[in-house]
Order: sequence, then C-alpha cells, then structure tokens
Amino acid sequence: MVIEDVAPVEPILEVGQFYELITAHLESAFGRRQPRWVRGEVSKVFEKGHLYVDLVDAGSASSDAKRPVLNAHCWTSVWAPLKRRLAEEGITIKPGAVVSFFGYVDVYAPQGKIGFTVTAIDAQGLLGDVARRRAELIARLGEEGLLETNKRVAMSPVALRVGLVASPGTEGFNDFTGQLLNSGYGFDVSLVNTLVQGEQAPAQIVVAISALDARGLDVIAIVRGGGSKGDLACFDDERVARAIAQAATPVWTGIGHTGDESVADLVAHTRAITPTKLGEELVARVAAWDQRFVRQPAQRLVVAFEAVLDEATEFVGERRRTMIFAVRDRLRSEERHLGSVRERLLLQTRHLLDGATTTLATSRQLLAAYDPARRLAQGWSIVTRDDGSTVARLTDVGVGETVRVRVSDGSFESTVMTKKGDEER
Repeated sequence: MVIEDVAPVEPILEVGQFYELITAHLESAFGRRQPRWVRGEVSKVFEKGHLYVDLVDAGSASSDAKRPVLNAHCWTSVWAPLKRRLAEEGITIKPGAVVSFFGYVDVYAPQGKIGFTVTAIDAQGLLGDVARRRAELIARLGEEGLLETNKRVAMSPVALRVGLVASPGTEGFNDFTGQLLNSGYGFDVSLVNTLVQGEQAPAQIVVAISALDARGLDVIAIVRGGGSKGDLACFDDERVARAIAQAATPVWTGIGHTGDESVADLVAHTRAITPTKLGEELVARVAAWDQRFVRQPAQRLVVAFEAVLDEATEFVGERRRTMIFAVRDRLRSEERHLGSVRERLLLQTRHLLDGATTTLATSRQLLAAYDPARRLAQGWSIVTRDDGSTVARLTDVGVGETVRVRVSDGSFESTVMTKKGDEER
C-alpha cells in the first residue's frame, strides 16, 4: 500500500531516535529499576569471561521453529562470583538445563537486538533440577538392577592386586597408597592416571575402569579427596555409574564427600568415606585372612610343636634317667662279675702255675738224664763234619775226610783212615 499526500501527524524519527524511544519505554517497564525473573530452557551457552545464553520456552518442543528466543548475558563482574557459587554446589549451566534468571532488558541498537542482562541466578531451582535428575538416574539404575550388580561380584579374600583410578600426587592418592605401603603386605598397585573433577573427568574414569577391568585384578579402587559438590559432580555421572556397575571386577570407592553418597558409591561393590578409610579396609581384609589362615594355624602349629617338644624332652629325660640307672646297675653287675672272674682266674692261674712248676721239675729231671754233657762225662763223644752235621753212621763220612770230635773237656780233629762196620769187628 502506498500512502500519498498524507502529512505526518508525528515527527519522523531517525532509526537511532526510534531505538532511543523503544529503549526508554522498555527501560521504564523492564529496565534496571524494574528487574524481572525469566525462566527458560538453555538451548545454547557460550562463555568467554562473560556468559552468553540463549533461552527458549521450557515447555516448547525443540522442533518448533517459531519458539521464542531470549539472548541473555551475564557480565564477568557478576558471573565470576556466581560461577564459583554454582561450582561449589555442583551446578553447571549447559544445554537442556531449565534455569531462572533475574535481570533487566537492554537494547543493542547496532544489531537491532533486545537482550537480557542477568544479575542473579536461582541456585535453589538449579539444585532442585540437579537433585531431580540425580534421583531419576538412581531410580533408573535401580530398575535395571545395576545398583546391586557389582556388589554380587565375588571378592578375592586376599585382594593384593589393586587397580587404582586416581590422580597421582593428590592428597587422596597419597592417603590411599600410604595405607597399602605401610601395611607390610605385598600389594601390587596398577595405576591409571585420570582427572577426578571437571567436565573431562567422567570420560577418563570410564576408560580407566574398562582398562583395569580387562587385567583380571582383585579389586579396582577409585579414590578422590574431599571437595565441593561441583568438584565431585563427575561421580554422579551416568557413564561412570554404568561403568562401575558393569565391571567384572569388584569396584571400591573412597571419595571424600562433604554430603551425601555419590551415585558411584551407590553402584560400587564397597564404599568407604575417605581414601584413607578405603586403604584401611583393604589392608584389614588381607590382615584378617592372614590372621585366620596363616598366623593362627602357624600359632597352633607352634603350640603343638612346643607340646611335642615338651613331651619329647620329658621322654628323653625319663629315658636318660632310666639309662643312667640301667648303666649304673649294669656296671655294678659287671664289676661284681669281673671280680668273680678275677678270683677264678687267680685260682686257675695258681693252679696252672703249680701244675707247670711240677711239670717243669719233671722235665728238668728227664732232660738232665739225657743231657749230652753228662754223656760226654761218661766217655761218650760227638762227631761232626765240617758243615756241623752229626756223624751217626759210617755212610755219613768218607775215608780221608776230616771230622771234629767233641769230648767232655773239649774237641779235636781227626782224619778218617778206614771204615769198619759191625760185621768187620
């Protein structure tokens, strides 16, 4: 439609003047002095010092191309303390979250945009949303039976091969490993270094659990020291909860909480309130097994062995006393026997000596009767050859042979001149 020959009733405004008029009207109703609460679903979020958020109607469908959009922003001076507070409560503003912003309208004329400057955020509402989503996750895990799945995994009575999901050098890591190192038992710890807070932590924790689960360890320990709800938000992540629940290895958690149990604690096999307590629980389990199956049987063996030794010592002592008495009695008996034998030997010796003396005297008389000297004194002589052999017959010498003739007072040599037998005499 073309309007012709119509004189303007109102003055014609420049674009800048028009935006000044709109800004004045908006500020009078929704400006700094008239702030309002606006509720919507976060569709986009961008942070670079300042926070930029696109809000849409929370009740509208994402497929609705005509749903209204409000460009909200929170300047650094306001956003920095708000962000710290939200982080302490474990709240992150991300797409899909339903938030309530308090602020005022502003108009950015160079781009022809109406914006919303945020001066406050309804933390309680966000907390309620976080709690609702957490409760929904727990209920969903319960319906799937995942809250009890890992608890039914058989636990080794001597859990010495430990998989550890932690950040080395942190207080929680040192507290947990210190308990194992000072226990006196040979724990073999396989560490997978992960973040334990922040947006990247859940994915790293899931990868660590999967890697350790494949190694056939006795237990997987997830440890983290104390912190705010925001620091510990990764342990409420559904990915972490499902990784723990579906692990074929018992998963123990030792997370220093400031409040309620995390979802990771609820699905874990065993939960300790701190990393130190988790280490103590593992050491206590091994110590209990050691006490029951090693030390107590060993003590019973020592007691039984000491009893056997005492009995053997008593038996040996008794046998020693018996042997001493037996040997003493035997020695006395043998002494008596030897004394009797000695007396018999003395009597027998005297008898033998007396008999020998008599025999010797008789022999002496007999020998004296046949003594050659006596025969020589009676006129007999002994004839010997040069070789000393005695001449007993004529055939023992030859004519012309020299022989020695022994008589009672000496001897002389004689030459055989002739031989005459008895028949020639």
